[in-house]
Amino acid sequence: MIKNKIAIIGAGSVGATIAYNLSNRGLANEMVLVDVNREKAEAEVLDITHGMPLGSTANIYAAGYEACGDAEIAIITAGAKQRPDESRVQLMDRNVGIMRSMVGDLMASGFGGVILVVTNPVDVLTFVAYRESGLPAHQVIGSGTVIDSARLRTFLSRSCSINPQNVHGYVIGEHGDTSFPAWSNVTFGGVGVQEFCQDCDAGCGDDELRRQATEYVRQAAQTIIKAKGSTYYAVAQAVAIITQAVLRDERRILPITAVMSGFEDFREVAFSYPHFVGKNGIATDAGINGRLRYELTAEEQEQLRTSIRYIIGNTEQAGY
Repeated sequence: MIKNKIAIIGAGSVGATIAYNLSNRGLANEMVLVDVNREKAEAEVLDITHGMPLGSTANIYAAGYEACGDAEIAIITAGAKQRPDESRVQLMDRNVGIMRSMVGDLMASGFGGVILVVTNPVDVLTFVAYRESGLPAHQVIGSGTVIDSARLRTFLSRSCSINPQNVHGYVIGEHGDTSFPAWSNVTFGGVGVQEFCQDCDAGCGDDELRRQATEYVRQAAQTIIKAKGSTYYAVAQAVAIITQAVLRDERRILPITAVMSGFEDFREVAFSYPHFVGKNGIATDAGINGRLRYELTAEEQEQLRTSIRYIIGNTEQAGY
């Protein structure tokens, strides 16, 4: 049997839900859950394990960083929680130090796999993890706008009465308030949004509906956080898709956070953009250094530049 081992750092709502989701999918035959609260991690493991006779089985246990060295992928979810009305970037000062510590302990275990950062602000913290780990850029990725893109598809599917799996398109840039849907590349069953909307009463090509969709994507997390404290179900689904792409070398195109150098005239920076994801993280032998050749309109290109500049400002504020 080929050993697939996953390390999950953080046993809070997000980490535990990811562990549960991955367990149900049967993606790994070994999974370790690491948390400063060892008792909490052990309780989450016990709860998940009790369901294994009814579904997929795996060796899942709680341990310290020393158990992470031989994992194929380490999913980092630990950090301070986002408070109601607090932006993801406001979390930065609290979470940068935590990320440094976690990555240091992870690398001390001898880890050499793919790091997947989920903790917010994910773009800045993916860059921090990259710098602190010393791993090649393609091995350090973030969950990025995979969840934002799913939210866009959800909004459009409900507006247009179409199955969300037949809506295709990406939200790119920051995983935050400067993100935006690349409308020029949104399709419904392969039909461009403008052409599709000629036969659609919802008016998906209308500027107002596009504005509403963009606002929905940007505010969805805050709506959930205000009502129940945090988001974790859909996030866990997004992380499972990325993890599956890595473990099964699927070379799936996903809008993950990736560290890029030489993108236009910008300095090295991490932001979300469609990339080919496979066993080593980003499949650098595909596309343009692992990213999709994505044609944007002039307006979308400027939106992306604005988002990247914002991320760079926050990255430099964090000391990188």
